[in-house]
Amino acid sequence: MKKTNVQKLSIAAILCAVAVVGSLFSFPVFGSKCAPVQHMVNILCAVLLGPAYGVGVAFGASLIRNLLGLGSLLAFPGSMFGALLCGLMYWKVKKIFPTLLAEVFGTAVLGGLCAYPVAVWFMGQGAGDIAFYTYMIPFLISTVAGAVFSGVLIYTLKRAGVLNTLQAQMDR
Repeated sequence: MKKTNVQKLSIAAILCAVAVVGSLFSFPVFGSKCAPVQHMVNILCAVLLGPAYGVGVAFGASLIRNLLGLGSLLAFPGSMFGALLCGLMYWKVKKIFPTLLAEVFGTAVLGGLCAYPVAVWFMGQGAGDIAFYTYMIPFLISTVAGAVFSGVLIYTLKRAGVLNTLQAQMDR
C-alpha cells in the first residue's frame, strides 16, 4: 500500500512539474493565458491516478505558476474543474473519448463561468468590463488543444500496450 502511494505521489509531482514547465508554452487569448499542457496533464492524471490526484495536481500547478508569475488566478478555475470532471468521467466509464470531452466541458464551461467571479472579486476587473461568459472561449481553445495532445498520447500509449502496464502498476 505504501509503495502505491509513493508511486502515485511521485507521478503526481512529475506531472505537476510538467504542467508548470509547460506553461512556458502558453499564448494569450482575450486577456487569458492559454496553457494546453495543463489540460494534457489533467487528462493524464485522470487516466493514471484518479480524480483526487488530478485536482491536487491542477491546484499545485496553478499555485506554483502563480507564485512564479507564469499564470494568473484564472489558472485555478481553468484547470481544477476540468481535472475533476475528466477524473470522475474516467473513473466511472474507463473510456478515453468521454474523458477528453469531460475535460473540455469542465474547463471551458464550468471553469470559464467560475473565472468571472475570480476576475471580478480577486483581480479587480470591473463587472461591467467583462461579460459573464468572457473566459469560456479562451479556456475552450486551450482545453481543446490539450485534449487533442493528450488524446494522441494516450491512444499511442494504449496501442503500444504501455498504458495498461502503467495503470496496472498504479492499481497495485
